[in-house]
Order: sequence, then structure tokens, then C-alpha cells
Amino acid sequence: MLLFLYTLLLFHQLNTEAEKSLCRMMGDLKYPLLSKNGDVTIGALFPIRSIEILPSLEFTKKPQLLSCSSVNLRGFRMAQTTIFAIEEINQSESLLPNVSIGYRIYDSCGSRLSSMSATMALMNGPESSAGDRCNGQSPIHAIIGETESSATVILSRTTGTFKIPVISHAATCECLSNRKDYPSFFRTIASDYHQSRALAFIVKHFGWSWVGAVNSDNDYGNNGMATFLNTAQEEGICVEYSVKFYRTEPDKVQKVVETIKKSTAKVIVAFLTTSEMYILLKQLSIQNITGLQMIGVESWITAKHLLIPNSFHVLGGSLGFAVRKNYIEGFSDYVIKSFWDTAFPCSQSETNSSKYASSCTVNQDLFVLRNYNEDIPEQRYAGNVYKAVYAVAHSLHKLLKCKEKESCEKDLKIQPQQVVEALKKVNFTVKIEDHVWFDSTGGVVARYEVVNWQQDSDGSIQFKPVGYYDVSLPPDQRFVLNTENILWAGGQLEKPRSVCSESCSPGTRKAAQKGRPVCCYDCIPCAEGEISNETDSNNCKQCPSEYWSNAEKNECVLKAVEFLSFKEVMGIVLVFFSLFGVGLTVLVAILFYSKKDTPIVKANNSELSFLLLFSLTLCFLCSLTFIGRPTEWSCMLRHTAFGITFVLCISCVLGKTIVVLMAFKATLPGINVMKWFEPAQQRLSVLAFTLIQVLICVLWLTIFPPFPNKNMKYYKEKIILECSLGSTIGFWAVLGYIGLLAILCFILAFLARTLPDNFNEAKFITFSMLIFCAVWITFIPAYVSSPGKFTVAVEIFAILASSFGLLVCIFAPKCYILLLKPERNTKQHMMGKVLSKSY
Repeated sequence: MLLFLYTLLLFHQLNTEAEKSLCRMMGDLKYPLLSKNGDVTIGALFPIRSIEILPSLEFTKKPQLLSCSSVNLRGFRMAQTTIFAIEEINQSESLLPNVSIGYRIYDSCGSRLSSMSATMALMNGPESSAGDRCNGQSPIHAIIGETESSATVILSRTTGTFKIPVISHAATCECLSNRKDYPSFFRTIASDYHQSRALAFIVKHFGWSWVGAVNSDNDYGNNGMATFLNTAQEEGICVEYSVKFYRTEPDKVQKVVETIKKSTAKVIVAFLTTSEMYILLKQLSIQNITGLQMIGVESWITAKHLLIPNSFHVLGGSLGFAVRKNYIEGFSDYVIKSFWDTAFPCSQSETNSSKYASSCTVNQDLFVLRNYNEDIPEQRYAGNVYKAVYAVAHSLHKLLKCKEKESCEKDLKIQPQQVVEALKKVNFTVKIEDHVWFDSTGGVVARYEVVNWQQDSDGSIQFKPVGYYDVSLPPDQRFVLNTENILWAGGQLEKPRSVCSESCSPGTRKAAQKGRPVCCYDCIPCAEGEISNETDSNNCKQCPSEYWSNAEKNECVLKAVEFLSFKEVMGIVLVFFSLFGVGLTVLVAILFYSKKDTPIVKANNSELSFLLLFSLTLCFLCSLTFIGRPTEWSCMLRHTAFGITFVLCISCVLGKTIVVLMAFKATLPGINVMKWFEPAQQRLSVLAFTLIQVLICVLWLTIFPPFPNKNMKYYKEKIILECSLGSTIGFWAVLGYIGLLAILCFILAFLARTLPDNFNEAKFITFSMLIFCAVWITFIPAYVSSPGKFTVAVEIFAILASSFGLLVCIFAPKCYILLLKPERNTKQHMMGKVLSKSY
């Protein structure tokens, strides 16, 4: 029947007859718990009592009707706050002067069925009305309530058809912000949109990337958890599990507890109402599941009735967002005496006692709270109720055209829709120093206090404020936490860790594990040349071209620069042999100069010999230009100096070879070729051959000269400083010209090797050219394949080897005679040798 009625209420175009039929079908309605008549009336629904729910899965007997049992102190204080605010307004001379506000407060018992029944009772008018009890005109001007979101959804949809404004003090479901579905709904508490997002922010703030999630299976829990899960995904938080249950589903409660027990997450986001949280707390206590960091919401984080034995064992250190406390001046004194005198006058006199005997009997369980006010300083929702009552009063003040300290036109007939429109425009400040106004969704600005469950030295549990979240502030100032004052799960001083995988240190990157959430990953070291300098880096960054990763892969350092240095062993050895070659060449030159008048020196063309020794000295010295850090000038000098000096050297050898051939031809009858190859012609030929190489080098340097280059291709981890050839054609032209002269010299020397002469140089030149060509032919593949500084070393080795080959092969035999066989250094010996061969 109720489902049928509820479906009818969803239609916004019910005619008067339908409304009357709806009311008649409700039958007898529940009497208000507290009521008072007035010129205008405010209705209210609060869970003043609770229903002890002991669900069973076995239907072995007929279900019993639900009945209210234990007193809900929080709901009772809300009812007291409502009456206190109304009495305060009734005594005010500035707000609704000469207009009295009446009230009808119903107890919903935390049950949707009771809430629906009470809602219909509020809309149905005075219980004493006779005849047709529904006449289309609501006897109340606004309703304060409900506490839970699901009950408020029912209340708002039911009253929405009649456009009766509903102002909730605690219903936070974001679904109620939909003005299309709930056009007459308002609330003095923020929606869960901001709280749900703030839950993700607090989890991210403490570095928890692996959490569990539990929510009530109702509008409040489902909508709030959906927003949290979306925000958590945006913030990179992984949810190991997301489970839900409702207070009447014991099988689901057990499954939730089993899921929590098997999980590895140490942090649980509990988006639960107080009823579901109470059930979960008892099950966790029974199974001794402790050490979990609970992150809570305003519904249960400051609920006193959760403080059962062993509750701190489970919920100690819980963090969550709470409605800010408001101190209402005079309220504490009011709840001790004035409230009881007003609401239950039967407790004061015998006469009244008989008059209100029925009320006293029904509400006997409330009398135990008569002298109790210790919870007043901790009241958080009372301020919201207080503001809701004042919001209605201000809207009525405007509609009744009231003037300050003057009368109101209280005979005006006010329609509920008028109150709705007036509530949209209210803007005032109450004495608790809160500014009240409603945004386009009917809500208020989100302001929360972050509280922490802590235990005092006497064993009592306190909800200690450790921060706040205020959406009205700039984004970078909205969320503030004082982590030093936080006590963590189980009363520990150290913050718990809740991650699927341990953090990846700098130098590594995260690699997702197949089939698991993104928060579950392996840590993979960065590749060579890449770094990560942050913890939990998703990717490694490539170092710039001139940088390389260090051993830890957490910093880019300048690459090692490689070049053939004078300070390293290889450089020192090569310098030694270069200088040794220079010294040896100088000694030979000195020896030859000292023996310049001897036959053997004269017979072997002393002028070309000295020029050859000079060019060999330059060849040995030019190898030094290849050592050291390459510069623009050294790069141009090393190749050109090498090319020119070697051509000069080979030109001298070629000149000596030609002299040998021409000398032999000159001994033949009728032939006088030596006149064409006298010393002047010899010098000219050497100069001509050398100038050709000079011209090649000038063209090379002009068109595309060698230049210093940082080679980062051969080695990734280091830079090779080298001299780029510039024009490879120029380089190979220089080498080719040297090779051409060497081959020509080799051929001529080979032809002249058997000529009859006691000191015929041709065979020594042939051997020297053979060594020279072998060295440079071998040089080509070695040069191309050698890496880095070894390329330069190979070139220096080729220069030194060919230079030593020329020096030793051409001058060693002569030095041997000059130093060890001076008896052979005579003209007679030389001539005798020739004569003997001529025969």
C-alpha cells in the first residue's frame, strides 16, 4: 500500500480529488511527540528514538511490528534545539513581532516506514479534525528534517507534490542538490560532494595509495562513495575493495567483515551512517579486527553512541570530517528546566499530570535525560537545526510583511510555494555568528572540522580537532592539517602505511603488474642514459645529449670526455717515441754533418740526405699535434702538417732514387742526363712535388676544413673529442697523393736495386718504401675500425712507424759504416767495388 502511495506522490500534477483520496487511504496517523499551537506552524522529523534491529535470515515465525525502543540522544537534542529556537523567536521583538510560531515534532525512530507515516501526519493537519481530513491546504509552513538522506529523499518527494519546503540539518546526499527533482528542498549542511572529494584529498595527503571502501547501501552511502571513487581515481589512489551493506542485511555484513579481514589495505574509508557503523563496529570487535586506520564522515565520526566497550580498540585514531561545533548561548540551561516545563508540564503539578497523563506515559523513557547536559558542548548538528528554524522565520517575516518592533499582517494566507521562494532569498546572520544563505542547489558552503579519535589519561574518548576543510577559502588554503597532533590507528604515534607496492626509489620507475590496479607495480631500474629523481616515478627521463646517468640513475652528470691526452700512458708512450725519433734523426744529421766530406756522404747526395733528415724530423714532430684536446687550429694543423711533411719526405726519397738511376745512365757512353738533374733541378723537383700537396691542403682548408667535433654516437656514455675530417675527399686526396708518390718511388727504387754500385741506395729505398706502403695500407682498415682516441693513436703509430722505417732503412747502413766500418769510407774502396762489378 505504501509503495503504491509513494508512486503516486512522484507525479506533480495530482488534482485535488487525488490528494484527498491519498490522505484518506493513510488511515489513522501517529500523534506528534511534541507539539504547540501558533499563528504559523513548523513541522519537524527527528530520530528521537531508535529501533533495535535484530534481523534474521530464517522466516520461522511471523515478523513483529517495529517499535521504538532506546532513546537517541542526538535526535532528542535536535528536537530540543527546534523548540528552543522557536521559543527564542517568539520572544523576539524584531523577528516576527506579535506572531507566534507553533510546532509539531514527530519521532521517525530512524525508520523509513515511520518517517513516511510521520510525513503524511504533518501534511494531514490536526489529529482532531473531523470529516475529510485532507483539504488540499497544508497545516504547516515548512518541515525541518530528516536526519538521514534516504529518509529525506522520501520526505522531499512526498512533500514536493504539495510544494511544502523541507529544510534538512543533516541530509548530505549530493542527489538532493538536483533542483528538478527536489525543487522545494533546502539544507543547512553542505552536500557530500565536497566531503567525498575531501576524503580522497586526506588519503592522498598522507600517502595512502591502497585503501578499502565501505559504504551504506542507501542514497547517502552510494552517492557519497561514487564521488569518492571518482576523485580517488583522479588522484591516483587505488581502492582494493568497495563493499556496501544495509542495516537489515546480516549476510552482507558478514561478507564485508570477511573482505576487510582478507585485505591488505590498512586504511578504510567508511562512508556509513551511524546505524551501519554501529553494526560494523560490533562485528569488528567480536572478530578482534584491529589496527585499521578508519577515515570517517560527518555521520558517525563524532557519534557518542559508538563509544561502546572496546570501541577505541577498533576505532582509535580514526580521522574524519565533522560538522563544526556551534555554541548556542542559553541552550544548556534551557534543556535542564525550561524545555521540560514547556514540553512535559505533567512533571510539574498534579493537575497537569492528569491532563497530560497520556503524554507522560508514552514518553516516560525520555525523563531519564531530564537533568543531563554533559553532551551539550559537543553538539554539532544543533547549530544546523537552529539555523534552519531561523531561516523559516526570516522567510515568514518577509511574507507577513513584518516591520521591526511593529506588528505583522498575520492574517495573510501563505502558500507553501511562497515560503519556498522566500527561502531562496534569505540572507542573515544568527547569534552563533554564522551567515545563512542558500545557493542555487538549496545548500550552504561546505565547512568541516577534521577530528581525530583520541583517548585521554582517564580513558575517555575525545574527538580532537586537528584541521579543517573550508570550500569558501582559496584552493591552496582550503585544506589544513596539523599532523603533529594526530593519534593513529590503535593509539599508535607512527602513521600507518597502506600501499599495494612499496615506493620506487629514485633511479627506478614503476611498471604495472598485469591484471592488477595501477597502484600495484614493480620497480624497474632506469635504462642507461635515463634517470628518475623522484620517488614513485612513472617514467624515466632521458638525459640531455651531453649528459649521462650516474651509477644510481638518479642524476644526469656530464659525460666523460675522451681524447688522447698527454697525461695518459698511451699519450706519454707516443710522445716518447716521437721525441725519440726526433732525437735519433738529429743525431744522424749531426753525424752526417760531421762526416760531410767523406766519400760515403758525398756519394749519396748529401743535400737531399740533409733535406730528408729535416723532413723526417718534421714527420716525428707532426705526430705531437695529434695529442691533446682537439681545437680548431690543431685540427687543421695536424692533417695538413702531416700531409705536407710526408710529401716532402717522400719527395726527397724520390729525388734520391732518381739520382741513382740518372747516375747509372750517365755512365753509359753517349748519354749525359745528369745535366738535367743537378742539385738545382733536384731542389726544384722536391719543391714542385711538395707544392702540389700544399695546393691540395689549401683547397681542403678553404672548402671544408677539419674541425673539432663531439662524437656522441660511438659511445653513449661518453663523448669522444675528435677532429672531424670536414671534407673526406680532401683527406683521402692528401693520403692518396702521398701513396702515389710512395708507389712511384717504390717502383723506381725496385728497378734500380740491382745497379752495380758499392753504395747503391735503391735497395734500401725499396725496402723502406715497402715498409711505408705496408704501414699505410694496414692503416686504412685500422683507422676506420678504431674507436675514439684509438683512431688518433693508430694514425700516430702509422706516422711514427713509416718515419722510423725511412730513417732506419735509408740511414742505418751509412751510419754503420761511418761509426763501425770507417775503413770502407774511402773513395778507392768505392771505386774498386764498381770496377770489380764492371768486369
